[in-house]
Amino acid sequence: MALNLELNKDRYVKLLTNLIGEVEFLQNNPPRFVPQEDRAIKHLLEALKPYTKENGGPLKVEHVVYVEGRGNLIIEYTSEGAQGTVAFVGSHLDVVPANPETWDRNPFKLVVEGDKLYGRGTTDCLGHVAMITELFIQLAETKPKLKNSIVAVFIACEENTTIPGVGVDKLMECGKLDFLKDGPIYWVDSADSNPCMGTAAAAMWKMRAKGRLFHSGLPHKGINSLEFAMEAMAFIQKRFYEDFPAHAEESRYEFATPSTMKPTQICCSEGSINQLPPWTEIQGDIRLTPFYNVYECIEKVKGYVKELNDDPSQLPSRGPCSKYELDIPEGQFKAEIEFIFEGEPFKGIACKLDSKGFKRLHEATQEVLGESKPYSICGSLPLVGDLQEAGFDVQICGYGHSGVYHGDNEYCTLSHMVNALKILVAVINKYQE
Repeated sequence: MALNLELNKDRYVKLLTNLIGEVEFLQNNPPRFVPQEDRAIKHLLEALKPYTKENGGPLKVEHVVYVEGRGNLIIEYTSEGAQGTVAFVGSHLDVVPANPETWDRNPFKLVVEGDKLYGRGTTDCLGHVAMITELFIQLAETKPKLKNSIVAVFIACEENTTIPGVGVDKLMECGKLDFLKDGPIYWVDSADSNPCMGTAAAAMWKMRAKGRLFHSGLPHKGINSLEFAMEAMAFIQKRFYEDFPAHAEESRYEFATPSTMKPTQICCSEGSINQLPPWTEIQGDIRLTPFYNVYECIEKVKGYVKELNDDPSQLPSRGPCSKYELDIPEGQFKAEIEFIFEGEPFKGIACKLDSKGFKRLHEATQEVLGESKPYSICGSLPLVGDLQEAGFDVQICGYGHSGVYHGDNEYCTLSHMVNALKILVAVINKYQE
């Protein structure tokens, strides 16, 4: 008999209220914000407690901690004789920072306004965590006999991975996900209620341009690192777009954008306005569609930087006194670029569109919503590319709103989460046929 479950709205909102109430301590942007994901997990454990095996229920619940206070949670529902798995993985317990001064509502408290549920993490990704928890509570209450084990994995440390060995990377390293190879993995951390066919690789970088400090009234004796940084960035971007143009497969996968490399933050040495800054630092990222190799891209960029350092004079200058190599009575000076990639890059993924995993998600979405519009996006997800390379059938879905991802006044809608649970149930049903 097919599962027929409906989201318990009151229970869902109560759990999400508790989760959003912890968000101030779930913000992830070290060193200022280091999340304590166990503050969210305590509410999940409390909600699941009556249904665990320890209390006579059918759920196996494992709290997996590699760094104190920063746990992951694995939930399993297994009927007698079940073989293989259907897994919902990737919904994470950390959030990006929120500035209360720029929000119209308190980002650290769930605010219900009609169908909209406001608060940091409602779309990305605590709204999914609460919805999937509700799914497992209902499985435990109804105890259906299913052919597969149904598994959820809630992860720590997704929004910023500069602190390694905390979340899904460590789970995979320690073999905690190996048993999921017997079935599809649905990574529940995208948006807009349709299957996501692909995501981009992501590499975070930092560029420091070094010049020569001097009085701005004597610019011929200094090297303006700010001007040098701007020209160097333009040179590197131009070369990147020549080597990584739009790929033919991007249109088939409905990618919203091609690969990009861009600066997102800039700072320079402190001094007075009448000084040429001796250094300028720019940070940014590369988003590479999955039809290119991110490690080859990194080596290409290192090559661009070497070309610049070998001959910085090739860059255009800004006026007769703006130069990047000096031969003056005080000595010989040369501008220089330091360019580093921070941490391991995320690999992109092009989901296998001919797999059972994709076809069943696509069909389930059509059944619940009346249509399915698969898309791809140059957002990035941790480990999905590695999982696919390791032989997992990884598919991606999500039920928040991309228009408020990481933004002020983030919200999800209750009606979308009602449909989200129906879609996941429909996916499970398709594996019972």
